[in-house]
Amino acid sequence: MRMFFTSALVLLALPAQGNTCPPAPDITAALDALIADAQAAETYMAGRDAFYDMRALWSAAPDTWSGELLDIALERIAIADYDGALRGLDALVEHCPHWAEGWNQRAYVRFLQEDYAAALADLDRALALNPRHVAALSGKGLTLMRMGRDEEGDAVLREAVALHPWLPERGLLDPPAGAPR
Repeated sequence: MRMFFTSALVLLALPAQGNTCPPAPDITAALDALIADAQAAETYMAGRDAFYDMRALWSAAPDTWSGELLDIALERIAIADYDGALRGLDALVEHCPHWAEGWNQRAYVRFLQEDYAAALADLDRALALNPRHVAALSGKGLTLMRMGRDEEGDAVLREAVALHPWLPERGLLDPPAGAPR
């Protein structure tokens, strides 16, 4: 019953809400501080905490409807219902095309579906909106690597690690980069 309700909610989303999403919150100062925290972190746990706080910033929805669509999509991802998640994220990026996290999450689902070209396009859109979105940068690096574009992927992943030296993906770099010091 819950699956039917959430699917129906997503399908009805756009006609009911229209494209009236307000601008995404300005997270610049808070993100600056968290990037500085991640770069100064002495331990993985401190770096991880900074990343969790970054995720909270990126996920701060511009309006209630965007937050609800994201929540539905995340529920669908958690149970590996990628088609259901994609329907919700399609509605989200149509409703709120200037919110980077909608594009980033849709890219993640497309990555999980191994649709790397579509994931890359969504990541580029997310990064155009928020160039220091560490998760989107990391995702772009991993996507490029999965596409066999290892040199490009390595370069993008190094950008992410420069912003957050404790990213677990740093272990994929050759030579390694980032923490520990």
